[in-house]
Amino acid sequence: MNEAIGIRDVSKVFGQGDTTFTAVARVNISIRENEFFTLLGPSGCGKTTLLRMIAGFEFPTDGEILLHGENIADMPPFRRPINTVFQNYALFPHMTVADNIGFGLRMLGKSKAEVSERVIEMLRLVKMEPMAGRRTSEISGGQQQRVALARALAPQPKVLLLDEPLSALDYKLRKEMQLELKRMQHETGITFIFVTHDQEEALTMSDRIAVMSKGQVLQVGSPRDIYDAPADRFVAEFIGETNFLTGRVRKIAEETAEVMLEGGAAISATAAGVGVGDDVTIVVRPEHAEVVAVPATGSAVTKGTLENVVYFGTDTHFHVRLPDGSVFVTRQQNRPRLSSEFAVGSEVSIAVAADAARILRAGA
Repeated sequence: MNEAIGIRDVSKVFGQGDTTFTAVARVNISIRENEFFTLLGPSGCGKTTLLRMIAGFEFPTDGEILLHGENIADMPPFRRPINTVFQNYALFPHMTVADNIGFGLRMLGKSKAEVSERVIEMLRLVKMEPMAGRRTSEISGGQQQRVALARALAPQPKVLLLDEPLSALDYKLRKEMQLELKRMQHETGITFIFVTHDQEEALTMSDRIAVMSKGQVLQVGSPRDIYDAPADRFVAEFIGETNFLTGRVRKIAEETAEVMLEGGAAISATAAGVGVGDDVTIVVRPEHAEVVAVPATGSAVTKGTLENVVYFGTDTHFHVRLPDGSVFVTRQQNRPRLSSEFAVGSEVSIAVAADAARILRAGA
């Protein structure tokens, strides 16, 4: 697939002398055409700064930003075929929905007929036809967000940048708009670059995700790759819930290692690049393990004391205190009387699904 945006050794340093701050540090990313790509990370990780450099609102201290192979790092924003949807939408409250959508087209010198035709297409895309004549000050926040999207998409940019555009919406509307954004991206075929700190948003909408921390990209991959095979401990902790077990590799067969845990139990884990005798950290997602009775056979890897049972409606979380003092959480889909099968304070075993445990090097 062809590359839409190429980030080549891009850095951004703010300030001078002793007050300098590196917001982005030698980042390299290749974003494909027609891709929904997400920059994900906590506040202050550099994701919005990187987005602003792609837009042209900031210029990199070092490196290149390529648009279909052309370096646009020094190009002013109005010359880039890139549009941005901001958190506050930046709509004109005195204008109608239709006039807001057509504003950018009129600024580009499009004819009245072209503007009218394109506005109708965009109203249909964002399902706002009945609201065309309303002022944007008279519609809801979710509707304003749709208008902002339509206005940004109307000039048919090669790339659309979205800076946490769902953050002001309530939970239910935010969930609906996640699906709508993905639908719009698929229908238009435009490359979307989305910035968020919300892991669920990223996993729901993205073709690929770049996880950022302290100005650096730690891992790029599909939602499944990022979730099931995190590159390091930060990614594993930031993307969803996870459990960490520590131990030492006892033997290796092909890509599976047998690890002796600190509590004395053994577990098999998928591994690459580790050797016998290495101290390692093992990652197990809560839904890949379950609480079972003691004594247990088969896939049970360790035992502990059940400290808490938390009912969430669709599933139940079991908190188990392990012999080393750490707490292991399992998440099990509910079935009748699930939460009453085990009493708080009882001794239980933890069974881990085959191939669900993965190894991180200690300190990774």
